[in-house]
Amino acid sequence: MMTRAIRGATTVEENTKEAIKLATVELLNKMLGQNKIKKEDISHVIFTLTKDVNADFPAKFARTELGFDDVPMICSNEIEVPGSLPLCIRVLMVINSDTLQKEIQHIYLNEAKKLRPDLNL
Repeated sequence: MMTRAIRGATTVEENTKEAIKLATVELLNKMLGQNKIKKEDISHVIFTLTKDVNADFPAKFARTELGFDDVPMICSNEIEVPGSLPLCIRVLMVINSDTLQKEIQHIYLNEAKKLRPDLNL
């Protein structure tokens, strides 16, 4: 088995606990589903958030809503680049998988689709 990484990002319309919860659960479910990942194959997850998203921790909702209790996770601020996409949650999920890197499906939702136009989302 190889170590692989799946990237994902989404945006929220407002900085609220509920918006962060819904966006996080939707994004992680799509990352897992489209890549056929089982929770036990996840090595760790890194979340970064723009500074305008601070009402709650995405990792909390990965645990409480999706059962990521045994998955090491951390949340951090994204660097502030002038003109960057606001209200954005980014994810780097590191997994153990036999899937080839070129077969990994990276998931970008909502306004975050603008971050990776090369993926033809």
